[in-house]
Amino acid sequence: MSTAAEAGDLLRPLAPRVLAALVRRFGHFETAEDAVQEALLAAATQWPERGVPDRPDAWLIRVASRRMTDLLRGESAGRRRQEKAVAQASPDELLAPAADTELLRGEDDTLTLLLLCCHPSLTPASQIALTLRAVGGLTTAEIARAFLVPEATMAQRVSRAKQRVKASGARFRMPPENERDERLRSVLHVLYLIFNEGYTASSGPDLHRADLTREAIRLTRTVLALLPRDGEVAGLLALMLLVDARRPARTRGDGALVPLAEQDRTRWHRESIDEGIALITGTLPRARLGPYQLQAAIAAVHAEAATAADTDWAQIVALYQLLDGMDPNPVVTLNHAVAVAMVDGPHAGLALLQPLDADDRLSGHHRLHAVRAHLLEMAGDQEGARTCYRTAARLTTSLPEQRYLQARADRLTP
Repeated sequence: MSTAAEAGDLLRPLAPRVLAALVRRFGHFETAEDAVQEALLAAATQWPERGVPDRPDAWLIRVASRRMTDLLRGESAGRRRQEKAVAQASPDELLAPAADTELLRGEDDTLTLLLLCCHPSLTPASQIALTLRAVGGLTTAEIARAFLVPEATMAQRVSRAKQRVKASGARFRMPPENERDERLRSVLHVLYLIFNEGYTASSGPDLHRADLTREAIRLTRTVLALLPRDGEVAGLLALMLLVDARRPARTRGDGALVPLAEQDRTRWHRESIDEGIALITGTLPRARLGPYQLQAAIAAVHAEAATAADTDWAQIVALYQLLDGMDPNPVVTLNHAVAVAMVDGPHAGLALLQPLDADDRLSGHHRLHAVRAHLLEMAGDQEGARTCYRTAARLTTSLPEQRYLQARADRLTP
């Protein structure tokens, strides 16, 4: 007998492999995804009581295939004949060598599924939802809870995403060679967004959502296993590991936020740090340099400092300069400003922030005001810092961040 948690741990890696087998056999990605979800739910319900089957992948394919025929019934006569043949087949027939061969290919199909779920016709929010459901094996309810939206809202988002993929004419196959690099960048960006939402939740009572960070790390590991020589995939996994290693020290017992400079670094997860540093150290000399590798290198510098005072800020500034030249965006500028302030003083950092006031991507974001408040406090401008802390607290929808920022403002109140 297995626990529900053990069943869930087994089901997530199987989800894309089972989905791939159905799509290859039947086509109809959107219908196959629904059938797989129902098979996963059946397994999550039955396996904890009855035990995990000897061939869990085969069990899931059999259940999903039968559900698939139900969902497809009513189409053309040819389709109905095919459904009848599959529906009447014995379990052994359904698991004939051809199906086993498909399962053996399942790992390779995970990347194909990710590329399909991150199709350029979809918005980032839809890409995230479809990736977590089709490749991550999460239910719509689980995804909705993770993003604090009603289940009906998330169901509509997933449904629209599948309809849009179908309307785009996308097929279950690798994209043409000339499109693969760009499509892979989209996949990595989606995994990065999932991780970030888990590490610092954009809204709600909790600072982080470990289920999302774990899923992002698991999926990135899967991609790295398929593309072991890709420097950016390795860089992204290293970045996730190095940043997530800080999670045990990021909150106090009451859930209050602890900033990086005040964290007890003995609580950082050493195994994740060692793995992340080994990944980025092994990748930088051999792979073409990319933004995720540079971000991982920055995280490694923080991880290697025994205390905040030991941080090699000059090296971090140099890395941010490289990152800004390669992938200029307001978030990079924001973090670069903090590093510059630590090396050249707060006024130098504040000067870097000025252009961001005119950048619509960040001008109304709480992080810009929070960083400016921090640098103003460093410069001795308590009134200006207090005003910016309060503005940042008003703009954020994360309760731990809101409480932290308000506390900083209150501390500066005369």
